[in-house]
Amino acid sequence: MEKGTLIEYRVHAERRLAVAERPDGKKNWIVIDEFGQSQSIRPQQVSYEIAKDGYKPSDLANFRKEVEPLIDPDSVEVAWEILVEDSEAVSPAEMALLLFSDQTPAQCYAAYSLLSQDKLFFKQKGDRYEPRPASQVAELKHQKEVEETRQRDWTEFLSRVSQSLAGEPVEWSNSDRIRIEAIEKYAVFGEEAKERMNAKEILAVLQRPETPEGAFDLLVDLGLWTEHENLFLRRTQIPINFSTKVLEVAHRCLISPPADPDENNRLDLTQMKVYTIDDESTQEIDDGLSVEYLEDGRERLWVHIADPTRLMSPGDELDLEARRRSTTVYLPTGMVPMFPAELATGPMSLIQGKICPALSFAIILEPDGAIAEYTIHPSLIQPTYRLTYEDVDEMLHLAISAEAELATLAKWANIRQAWRTSQGAISISMPEAVIKVKDDQIYINVLEDSMSRKLVSEMMILAGEVGGSYGQTNNIPLPFRAQMQPELPPEEELILLEPGPVRSCAIRRCMPRSEMGTNPARHASLALDAYTQVTSPIRRYSDLLAHFQIKAHLRGDTLPFSAQELQEMLMSVTSTAKEASLVERQTNRYWALEYLRRNSGEVWQALVLRWLKEEDNLGLILLEELGLELAWRFPRPFELGDRLDVQVSYSDPRRDQIHLQEKIYSTI
Repeated sequence: MEKGTLIEYRVHAERRLAVAERPDGKKNWIVIDEFGQSQSIRPQQVSYEIAKDGYKPSDLANFRKEVEPLIDPDSVEVAWEILVEDSEAVSPAEMALLLFSDQTPAQCYAAYSLLSQDKLFFKQKGDRYEPRPASQVAELKHQKEVEETRQRDWTEFLSRVSQSLAGEPVEWSNSDRIRIEAIEKYAVFGEEAKERMNAKEILAVLQRPETPEGAFDLLVDLGLWTEHENLFLRRTQIPINFSTKVLEVAHRCLISPPADPDENNRLDLTQMKVYTIDDESTQEIDDGLSVEYLEDGRERLWVHIADPTRLMSPGDELDLEARRRSTTVYLPTGMVPMFPAELATGPMSLIQGKICPALSFAIILEPDGAIAEYTIHPSLIQPTYRLTYEDVDEMLHLAISAEAELATLAKWANIRQAWRTSQGAISISMPEAVIKVKDDQIYINVLEDSMSRKLVSEMMILAGEVGGSYGQTNNIPLPFRAQMQPELPPEEELILLEPGPVRSCAIRRCMPRSEMGTNPARHASLALDAYTQVTSPIRRYSDLLAHFQIKAHLRGDTLPFSAQELQEMLMSVTSTAKEASLVERQTNRYWALEYLRRNSGEVWQALVLRWLKEEDNLGLILLEELGLELAWRFPRPFELGDRLDVQVSYSDPRRDQIHLQEKIYSTI
């Protein structure tokens, strides 16, 4: 290089024009840039020699002005179209001649600038530039378009986020939803979320904490989640919504129901008085009760069960969806149904005043409560009364003569309970909290034992015994439910415990889990040798399986499921049902802690139920008014069955933390 040489050199990624002034040592040169600043540069920094000599630093501004009009990126594509066919590589000077028909220093530098900045059409090989193949250019163009779209989507996403945070309504795009889903996954699964890096990038740009809590708060601030979003449900595979395809199938069932395979075999019971008894909020009505007074003085009990299989067949879209869900999930904020609501609360339910298909269990009992005889029929019924438990309790209390059937049902329920007790049934009576959330208000009701609930419970157990007996007698694989005999505390220990929740709690902790299998086995706590649940086919898939099998056998058809197929399904169904049960418990506890947080000034009477770690003073207490059980480290010695007053000092449902303190009353 000589004094007066015009060059381009680079400082990091910045391109600068300069004129060589003098050597600086053996290899470096002092140059004067277009801002009049002198710099010592290494040879490696020189990216292009424009002209050999004769330039002064004062010429740089005019040179730049001479070059600028020549920089037209579109001209690179024109040159590429000319050169690509022969794959002819060019130097910047040759490109200048092609583009400008001349090779002045300004034209050569313009050509060099176009070639060196181009990322699509040419690739550098030494001092020359070779046109890329057409296929490669097409791919690079596509990649560029994708990147430009991504950048545009990103900018627009951030703009919509800002609008939403400012309280303005926004309509999220499909690409927005992918980013929102990444934030949701991070809020739910934390560092285990595959999308966590995408979520953290968004949080960082928005200057939010790059934590799952930060993601949760952002979703709340955007109005996409509520502050009480159910993370327990979101952590499961339980689908909240139904696919469009399933909803279309459900709609077709409403408009044009499929042919009823039992149409010619249904027993017409539409003239029979039928009671359906449920909580007031229940929407899926799946059982009804009747009494038939026989001429010989005996009384036949009828348990009518909703017949959803009339609208479906094994392996169809509705069946597979119900199998995937396994159960209806009941939460304080509402239910996640096993079937689309328009079916579950419509033609699948036993609706008052409407003629409904059912599977009816007709049972005559021995005087002591054992089953004397039974039959099972596909039927048609017309429910007469839709009653609540409170309605039935009141009617039984008033002994209304016009509804003598209710008294008869209650009588047989008592006899049945006594018979099962004589067979070794184990009764556990614990108050149960029912938590409902409506319009952000939390309501807790405690379910106590009542005659109406006992009546329904015993009739459902009776139907389950009949179903199990029918399967056992006819060698039908069914979802039999069994329970091993528990090892209960000795009677002399139990009798020392206070009757009621304390004693029941001691028994409950000894009870093994019930299991499902395709072979009948004894159910210890029910004291039945064969038992299968058949009374909730709209909301329990195992009950639906029992209906498929029993109805096929009644028709004389081949059973839809072999014992092996049924066992395989039960493994999956049981796993999903356990997951749903866990979500129900976790969600109920969340809202219980939130209720206690909101009512931290209240004083609650607590009953000491049992020890968890007696050596650490850690025990289980029951807030009797609410039916809530809580672990607590006692501040002083207590005995099982003691009662004390407590207050909430701290409750954080999101972190699943609650601290209680004993209420001490002044003696002054």
